[in-house]
Parts: sequence; structure tokens; C-alpha cells
Amino acid sequence: MEKIALKLLGMINSQSQSGAYTLILGETEGKRRLPILINGFEAQAILFHIEQIKIPRPLTHDLFKNFADTFGISFREVIISKFAQGIFYGTLVCEDASGIKEIDSRTSDAIALAVRFNCPIFTYEAVLEAAGVSIEEEPDIDDLATGGIGSQPEGYDYDKFTVEELEEMMNEAIEKEDYERASQLRDIINRRKPGK
Repeated sequence: MEKIALKLLGMINSQSQSGAYTLILGETEGKRRLPILINGFEAQAILFHIEQIKIPRPLTHDLFKNFADTFGISFREVIISKFAQGIFYGTLVCEDASGIKEIDSRTSDAIALAVRFNCPIFTYEAVLEAAGVSIEEEPDIDDLATGGIGSQPEGYDYDKFTVEELEEMMNEAIEKEDYERASQLRDIINRRKPGK
């Protein structure tokens, strides 16, 4: 299966879940985005490393990197390997003296480790097709890093809209860089399609 390279574009506060963030990954050779909802701890671990914020004691991901470095384990890559029932699955591809090993991981932990090991992040076409959103214009990365996002009021009734109307709403959300709403609409559309 051919791997698709991704880059970390930024992170935004989630309006739908308190204390959560939406991590935005994008194709390095394309316009699709992969929004992934993560909790505050992993968001903090990623931001602390990217922004080079020094803390007195190592976080769990820093400890894991120190352990791996001490015992000669290197990270070759991180793969967002599957998306099923709204959950992303990650795989750590590591190497030591005995060879290459693949380790199952939560995607948020895998990304937190990828930034520490400076290793590439990949996914597969099936994951992007199921959970990705497409955009026509490149987003402003500064806006993605810290900005909040809009959402419909809680309890908003999407049942009254057709699939075509929902797709139009999703495209409008993408244009506004409201990736969380776009991913919610994508999930609603996918549930309405036959065979889903």
C-alpha cells in the first residue's frame, strides 16, 4: 500500500469538546487536510516541543524519547494507519540493533513522538478518503496555530438537510478553515451514504 506523506500544519481549540484540540495534518504533495481531535495532554506535549518550552521535569513523551535514545532505538516513521468508527489508529515504525519493529499507538501519542524524533508522518489513501477534507487554497498556518473555530449551536439539526446541502456546508466550512465542523459534516454525510 502506497504511503502518503503528511506535514503538521497546526492545532486549534475544539469548540465541541472542552479541553480538546483539533490537530491539522496536510498532504505534503496535495490539498487534503486530516483533522484529528486530540486531548489537552497530547496537545500540550506537541506544542511544548514545537515552541521549545523548557519544563523542569520531562513529560511522558520526552521520557520515552530519552529511553529510546539511551537504548539505541530510532524512529523511522509514524503512520496513521487506519480510520474506523471515528477513531484514528497510529503505528510507530522503530529500529534497533535487532531490526525494524512496528508498535501500535494512539495517533496523538504517535504525533507527539514524531515531533520529538523529527521523523516523517505518513498515512494511506483509504484514511484520507474516509477522514480527510479537501481545500482549494493554502490555509494561513499562523491562523491554524492558535485560533479558535466556529461551530453550529449544540443540538443543531442536520437531519433537515439533504446530502447535497450538507456537502455544500462542508465545502463552506473548509473555505473558512473550520476543519472541525467540516470533519463533523463529513461524518454525517458518510453515515447517510449507502453501505456506511
